[in-house]
Amino acid sequence: MPIQILMPALSPTMTEGKLSKWLKGEGDTVESGDVLCEIETDKATMEVESIDEGTLGKILVAEGTEGVAVNAPIAVILEDGEDASAIEATTSAAPVPAAEATPAAAPEAAAETVVAGGGDIGGGSAAPAAGGPRVFSSPLARRLATQNNVDIAQIMGSGPKGRVVKRDVEAAVTGGTATAAPAAAPTGAPAASAPAAPAAPAFTTDDPVMAYMPEFEAVSNSSMRKIIATRLTGSARDIPHFNVAFDVELDALMAMRKELNGRDGADYKISVNDFIIKGVALALGRQPDCNVSYTDDAILRFKRADVSIAVAIEGGLITPVIHDAGSKGLAAISSTAKELAGKARDGKLQPEEYQGGTFTISNLGMFGVKSFNSIINPPQGGILSVGAGEPRAVVKDGALAVATVMSLTLAVDHRCIDGAAAAAFTKELKGILEDPIQLML
Repeated sequence: MPIQILMPALSPTMTEGKLSKWLKGEGDTVESGDVLCEIETDKATMEVESIDEGTLGKILVAEGTEGVAVNAPIAVILEDGEDASAIEATTSAAPVPAAEATPAAAPEAAAETVVAGGGDIGGGSAAPAAGGPRVFSSPLARRLATQNNVDIAQIMGSGPKGRVVKRDVEAAVTGGTATAAPAAAPTGAPAASAPAAPAAPAFTTDDPVMAYMPEFEAVSNSSMRKIIATRLTGSARDIPHFNVAFDVELDALMAMRKELNGRDGADYKISVNDFIIKGVALALGRQPDCNVSYTDDAILRFKRADVSIAVAIEGGLITPVIHDAGSKGLAAISSTAKELAGKARDGKLQPEEYQGGTFTISNLGMFGVKSFNSIINPPQGGILSVGAGEPRAVVKDGALAVATVMSLTLAVDHRCIDGAAAAAFTKELKGILEDPIQLML
């Protein structure tokens, strides 16, 4: 029977996404592990693999469609021997309430469903073994196992993430390695027909002032822009921001940077931002009361510093994470930061590479910005805004001198970080950056 491919949830917070591009066309043969399409989430563009085999019979959601809900049908795969008439029966079948479904009608009237590329996120991708744990398998594999009276729980899967697929069942049947199991009774009700792709609404506004504005072009908000707007509005509204500004002299740091980058055979180019990332991680280790997150029941004090770095990309901003930055050397931080920034701009970050940070650094110094205040990235408790390093007049030993000075501003969540703790953190960070030999200890 036809298999419906559903919109996958590619991150814990994803509720909808944009179907950016189909990499398979109608009529194409699909093998387990083949990339079907690209999905744009609020953070990145990710490839979706098929966990089933057959022919891509029909695409239900056109590429470029935005706002596709998680678990909505996006395509139908035909199994061997099936034709387009099976798709018509699948997509036109009216849903039957569970109380009215009968065993005779249930499995024949609707397609089986599976979340493309998914793990244990529903859509019929897991089958419970009799009296045992759930077994992740494709609908076709389960059907073959039932037809051949074998226990799918005894089969080792070779598909994505250990999923049992068609070839595994066939190998078990021919090799005689699977144990017999009673045929499963037909269950389930027909799946609802696929919703039509929503039409893009025309831009409208009720603000009368817009009638006096000059001619404009309405640029539709991407999924990323909508998420940024929602999260930062909530952060600015709900989190009591407490800001601490301070200056750091960079002459010693710049001299060390020049020496390290000029060493014979050096295969790295350490930036000032790399020094700041390392310095922040060390300062958080010395002042753990600033490496925290607020919840209604408790303040969460993290045992390591996972530092997020704000990266500007087309259409928005993303914060890839350098995990356990305090344990990494400057060269490793530099390499990791460059790799993550490149993947961010290409839309290829994986969820584990941009989620889970405990503190954020936002650097606008390369644009000549002297100082600025950032909005905290929840659920984190703090963010550091970094300005440009520039020659400034300073007083040393009672005499006027010139030094390279950089302005930084720390914003903390005042619910979990007190003013004294924030001040202690800035003192530690200033000391580390002005005496950068501490970064080598």
